[in-house]
Amino acid sequence: MNELDLRQDVAVLTEEIMNVESVSGNEKQLADLIFAALGKLEHLQVHRDEDALVARTNLGRERRVVLAGHIDTVPLPRTEGSKGTVPSQVIDGVLYGRGATDMKGGVAVQLALAALLTDPKHDITFIFYDHEEVEAEKSGLGRLARNNPELLGADFAILLEPTNGTVEGGCNGTSRFLVRTHGQAAHSARAWMGHNAIHDASQVLSRLAAYEPRTITVEGLEFREGMNAVRINGGVAGNVIPDYCEVEVNYRFAPDKNLEQAEAVVRELFDGFDVVRTDGADGARPGLDQEIAAELIAVLGEEPKPKYGWTDVARFSALGISAVNFGPGDALLAHSDDEHVPQQAVRDCLATLQAWLSK
Repeated sequence: MNELDLRQDVAVLTEEIMNVESVSGNEKQLADLIFAALGKLEHLQVHRDEDALVARTNLGRERRVVLAGHIDTVPLPRTEGSKGTVPSQVIDGVLYGRGATDMKGGVAVQLALAALLTDPKHDITFIFYDHEEVEAEKSGLGRLARNNPELLGADFAILLEPTNGTVEGGCNGTSRFLVRTHGQAAHSARAWMGHNAIHDASQVLSRLAAYEPRTITVEGLEFREGMNAVRINGGVAGNVIPDYCEVEVNYRFAPDKNLEQAEAVVRELFDGFDVVRTDGADGARPGLDQEIAAELIAVLGEEPKPKYGWTDVARFSALGISAVNFGPGDALLAHSDDEHVPQQAVRDCLATLQAWLSK
């Protein structure tokens, strides 16, 4: 593909950008295409930071809105014959392939709006960024916030993550911990001379199994928490009593607490164990109390919902910008081998945002 046509059917545009493989770390080709397409739009000022792009109108409007989305995907499916891969395919009006829901449909809507809205109601900042699906320290949006924070300033932000076409306010925070057990190595033929650290990990798993996650109401929305073991590692060899084991625990916490408060919950649950936090990011409160958010909800005509997964609305919240999630596709299909989005859902999302942003 030599170039993107931003004015074609947004469902076809979605298909085209899905066909450019952009697993995290391999976003350059798609970033190049988007940069070239945006550069042809005279009403936008375009900035590039590696594979993150910012395009802005500067019309002197009273308010500024950010429309943001990541251009990377998780790795391609390993299952032979999976529909959720690259290139994409269309079956009965449904678009299948990696990134269909998370989140090439949303990115296509941003691109279409960038071309359509030459005289919008609010000034608009379009952000396309890399490395969302990997460690937070690699995030292209985080890099933009460090290098060019002035480009991100706004009154309100929408992250076009999949929400099935409903506004989802805020997001849960996320954190990862290693819960470690320590034993004493010995030959497995003389096991009584050692102490088995893997056996001790059963106590970690027992506490997790007994743990009851909470549902917490924040600004009228109910956020479900979750704490789960996601990986376990231990052992030296087939004839050695293991002296070390670690269980990786993922805690998704409601936005009524910050990362430090979430860590306190985990440490209390695993009191007596060696606990190390390896990663984490605060959530975001819903931010639906602004007039500009109410206008979007009124156009949509549906009650907002909470966002259970972590998204980059949290980064905007940390910058003092209220943000919501709104995009095409079912988030439950994200990262699956059957990832898909109805073509009409992408068109409907475009129509809603175009109506909201037009004079």
